[in-house]
Amino acid sequence: MKILFATSETVPLIKTGGLADVSGALPDALTRLGHDVRVLLPGYGTVLAWLGDRTEVLAELHLPPFADARLLGATLPNGVPLLVLQCPTLFGRDGGPYQQHNHEDWPDNNLRFGLLSRVAALLAHESSPLAWQPDILHCNDWQTGLAPVYHAVQGGAHAPNLLTIHNLAFQGIFEPATLPRVGLPWDLYRVDAVEYYGNVSYLKGGIQFADRITTVSPTYAQEIQHEPLGFGLQGLLAWRAKDLSGILNGIDTGIWDPASDPLIPARYSASNLRRKELDRAALREALGLEALPEVPVAGIVSRFTHQKGLDLVTACAEELLRIPVQLAILGSGDPMLEHAFRDLAARHPGRVGLRTGFDEPFSHLVEAGADFFLMPSRFEPSGLNQMYSQRYGTPVVAHATGGLIDSITDLDAGTLRAGTATGFLFREETPEALLGTVRRVADTFRNRRAWRRIQRAGMARDFSWDAAAEHYVELYRSMAGRR
Repeated sequence: MKILFATSETVPLIKTGGLADVSGALPDALTRLGHDVRVLLPGYGTVLAWLGDRTEVLAELHLPPFADARLLGATLPNGVPLLVLQCPTLFGRDGGPYQQHNHEDWPDNNLRFGLLSRVAALLAHESSPLAWQPDILHCNDWQTGLAPVYHAVQGGAHAPNLLTIHNLAFQGIFEPATLPRVGLPWDLYRVDAVEYYGNVSYLKGGIQFADRITTVSPTYAQEIQHEPLGFGLQGLLAWRAKDLSGILNGIDTGIWDPASDPLIPARYSASNLRRKELDRAALREALGLEALPEVPVAGIVSRFTHQKGLDLVTACAEELLRIPVQLAILGSGDPMLEHAFRDLAARHPGRVGLRTGFDEPFSHLVEAGADFFLMPSRFEPSGLNQMYSQRYGTPVVAHATGGLIDSITDLDAGTLRAGTATGFLFREETPEALLGTVRRVADTFRNRRAWRRIQRAGMARDFSWDAAAEHYVELYRSMAGRR
């Protein structure tokens, strides 16, 4: 099949979150299955700088009311063909893909991602300037949410479109005057189109008009049809339930493999887990943690946001340390959370280690060196770190939500006896529930035989993208022919 994969970020060119990981890994997995995939990506300054002269002009684009643009052809490092939307007035600037250096949104994001959606729709339409015509247009999140809307108003033959919701909390909400500025008629400003509580929502438009909708885990697909995780769109999503499904994300098992990972000092597998202790020693040394063999190290790798539930950790941190456990933390974000973790590390040197910022190599060391991993997210559409952790023999403590439910088997007498337990889930969104679960972890950690069973069960799970890609291909085939 020929698949156009439209996204606002992809590794290794540009990344702010899990969307980039999916946009790098899923097209690669689909290509390995024999499909013809092209990734459409904005030509941010960093992307064009990385590509250098390794591009060719494929088409000049004149799409009023947008500024003129052009389409460049290139290739991702994994060999997947890349289509780069070059428009210097919208994408050629310093800063992040969505925000300026001061963390404020770019004021013209409506135009920037309106154009990306418009071009995605064009390339999947019979009027495309390219000879290559996709069988499926796969859109991702609000940044390409208007593509199905353009198809709905454009007329003519076009490929069926699929919208994947990676995180419903981000919806691309703009003032109503956006509509004429992106070339859409005022007729769409209604409750059964793109109107959203007095504004325009790009994601709502995609949900309303896409042929099919997916989310990144089966449980999240159910959660978003109800409050509070529907974020105002639960009624629409419930109405479209027959066209909505969840496919759990995968991970790149070539990069995330403790047996071959070049970013950790000691490589290991399920058959030689004692070598993992060398990584724990390296992690402790890197963060200035005391060498306490009987005290488990809890790892955290996360954005510091309300969604991630890390305030639950800071609220019970003193009690956690008395269990006892040590904390190895990597992340950044909310200044109040950063301050709370810095203060905690200053008051408990040798027990709490903190490194702020984004540090991909160090995240591998945390996954390998921690004894268990904390993910108290309030909601988690799919999640990746819980998959990395299990693959590295690092059982996960997580709030029972979204993809965390779908990818972690909670420890109880039955799952331990069956050898299927891979982590520890708590149901209530409270510091007390988190604390009680970590106490359960500490008790289990002292039973080395039971702990090894949990580690090996997690390492045996197949979180590769191959399985997820097969599910997408099945969905694509069910959609094909609706042109």
